[in-house]
Amino acid sequence: MVEPHERKSARVENGLTAAVASERIIDALRKAILSGQLEPGSRVRQEEIASQFGISRIPVREALRQLESEGLIVLVPNSGAWIFKLDRAECVEIYKIRERLEPLALLESCPALSDSTLDNIEDLARRIEQSGSPEEFLRLDREFHLLSYEAAGMPQLMQMIQKFWNVTQQYRRAFTQSVGSTGMETIFCEHRLICEALRRRDSYHASMLLHGHIRRTRLQLERSDGIFVGDGKT
Repeated sequence: MVEPHERKSARVENGLTAAVASERIIDALRKAILSGQLEPGSRVRQEEIASQFGISRIPVREALRQLESEGLIVLVPNSGAWIFKLDRAECVEIYKIRERLEPLALLESCPALSDSTLDNIEDLARRIEQSGSPEEFLRLDREFHLLSYEAAGMPQLMQMIQKFWNVTQQYRRAFTQSVGSTGMETIFCEHRLICEALRRRDSYHASMLLHGHIRRTRLQLERSDGIFVGDGKT
């Protein structure tokens, strides 16, 4: 006898199981949100997504619940779904949390990073400096930092960090577009210093450099106008 949850997973949506259809929606929406195609605060209409993919609303709802757990969607009971939006104070709060969490991840990860992973981290730092667009910079910068944390062996910490990266993506994009060449060169320099500390297996110095790296961005975000529209300070 097939259990109810098994019947649900076997449901076919336009030639795909509901689970596969849901994964396709998750991938498409995640990409659209992180790329800035869908702006913070904009509404996500389930019926439009279902129509676009030629499926029922069931896998759409499942996809939205997953994206909510990733910090990308806000689901409001009896109302609908919206792209996650932060005001200035909320974004600054998240950066203050990141100033503590990510140096811890790097501190734990540094001793266990393999030489080949360190090579990849340094290659990402070089590619970041050669990036030709904000989108390429954001993608490579995310890879650079998350790869440097991967040997921490702390999955719950990593889940929190990835969620914070998700919810601040749109604001990092606006920030990146506003810093200018001097600001970008500072970022590149800090990346190089972090790479050098990691190569020396100097966990403490690497974590302190990262703390300053995130803190400097946070202080600039606090002073930035035009990024947090509607918070009374722009």
